[in-house]
Order: sequence, then C-alpha cells, then structure tokens
Amino acid sequence: MLSLIEMDNTRSKAFATYAWITLACNLVVILWGVFLRASHSGDGCGQHWLTCQGEVIPSAPQLKTVIEFSHRVSTAIVGFVVLGLVFWAFRATKKGDLVRWAAVLSLVFIVIEALIGRGLVLTGNTADNWTPSRPYWTGGHLINTFLLVTALALTIWFATGNRRIHFRQPSKVWVFLAIGFAAILVIGVSGSMAALTNMLFPPDSLSAGLAQDLNPNSNYLLRLRIFHPILSILLAVYLVFIAGWLKKRSPDDDKTAWWSNALTMIVIAQIVFGAATLLTLAPILMQLGHLLLADLVLISFVLLSVSYLNWPSESQP
Repeated sequence: MLSLIEMDNTRSKAFATYAWITLACNLVVILWGVFLRASHSGDGCGQHWLTCQGEVIPSAPQLKTVIEFSHRVSTAIVGFVVLGLVFWAFRATKKGDLVRWAAVLSLVFIVIEALIGRGLVLTGNTADNWTPSRPYWTGGHLINTFLLVTALALTIWFATGNRRIHFRQPSKVWVFLAIGFAAILVIGVSGSMAALTNMLFPPDSLSAGLAQDLNPNSNYLLRLRIFHPILSILLAVYLVFIAGWLKKRSPDDDKTAWWSNALTMIVIAQIVFGAATLLTLAPILMQLGHLLLADLVLISFVLLSVSYLNWPSESQP
C-alpha cells in the first residue's frame, strides 16, 4: 500500500512539474509576442493566416517575417504542450476534479489567443497600422492572456497536493479578491494601451510625452496614457494591503504567508521597474521586463488567493 501511495505522489509531483513548465513556456511565448509588437514586426507575414506571405514556410523572409513566423510556430508548439496538460490531467485525476476544469480552461484560452492573433493579422491591426478597432483588439488580447495565465496557475495549484476551495467565506473576502483581480485586468489593459501608444506615437523625451498626454488635440489614447502610472500606484498599494490582510487572517499556513510575501516583493519591484521604464521611454528590453513582472504579480495574487481559500472560514479569525 505504501508503494502505491508513493507512486501516486510521484505522479502528482511529475504532473505539477509539467504544469509549471507549461506556464513557463507560455510566458516565453507571451514575451516573444511583446517583442513582435515592439519591434514593429507584426506584419511580417502580411495579412495572411495560417500561411505566411502566402506560403506555408516563407522562402525569402525578411527579419520581421522571421520574427512573426517564429512567434506563430512557438504559439502552435505551446498549444500542443497545453493539450498534453489536458490529456495528462484527465488520465491522472477523477471525474469532477478541479484540475481537469483548470486545464481545459487553459486550452480554451490558448485557442482564443490564437484566434485573436488571427483577427489582428486579417484586419491589418499590426505593426504601425492604426484602425479605430485596434485598441479593442489589444485590450481583448491582454485580458485573454491574463485569463490564460490564471487558468495555468490554478492548474498548478490544484495539481499540488490535496487542494480545494472553500466557498463559504465572508463576503468581504470575496469582494476584496474580486476587486483585486479586476483591478489587475484593468491596469493590464491600460498598460497595453500605453505600450501601443508609445509604439504608434513615440515621444522624443519624457517632457514631450507629457505634453502629448496633456494636449487636448492629441489622440484619445495619448490622453489616457497618463492614467496608467497613476492607477498602477493605487493598485500596488491595494495589493500590498490585501497581501498583509490575508496573511494576518490566515491560519498558521506557510504557503499563504509565502505567497503574501512574494506578492508584496513583486509589486514593489514592478513599481520600481515601471518607473524606470517610463523614464527610459520604454525600450523593448524594459517592456519585456515590465510585462513579465505584471504576469508574476497576477500569478502570485492568484496563488495567494487560492492558498487562503484552501482553509475553511471557521479556521480563520
């Protein structure tokens, strides 16, 4: 009997490790997508999908074509990695297990991610092209990416040990967590809009960028750009508060305390890095780091939330 239990634990750890690898692969592809946009290479395959410049494999690619095509290939590869995650989840768990639901959601969101990419290409909302619909495509893309990361994080959490969610928590807990998650999505969208604006209307200096933001005749995206750093600071304060509040209310739980500390440190690092990104006029490398930290903020918030919700309300003060 002991050997069977040890075997189950080994398989559980192996699946959780694979889930972490899947999340890491998705983060790499997400960052490569940022590089694709920031390097103005989104039109590298023209307005063709699934083909690239009308070919299955581009025969005489420019650099931007290589960048765009490699992003498509990496997205397809990571799609199969997520498909493997779903297959393994159904093999390793019983019917109704939350691991299955989280893994299936991951697959759904990565399919939507590919369809949004397709829509961006076919509608010409790539590189330096501007259409009135581009902000909506950009915002929807960011939201879906964050939902994908959330689903993968939940898959990891449910796959690690005997995890559950106790829904009978005080209403204020759910309200605070919902506000935090929604705020992360909103700030993420505002950040993606700011990045899009910097690409389409690059400022020559910080003062020139501020003048663009305050000019009533500027594009409406430029006038909204100034709100991103302000909202980010407010969100940072709120998340640090939530992290401390959940840590104080939780039972003697190392994981809740660990993710509380992790969230606090990552939020502070993000604010510092965001300020540096703003002051340096958002070079590509800084944009990559800024988005990576945003993803880590989301992951740590989700894992802190479910770690806290793993405990019944009766055991919490």
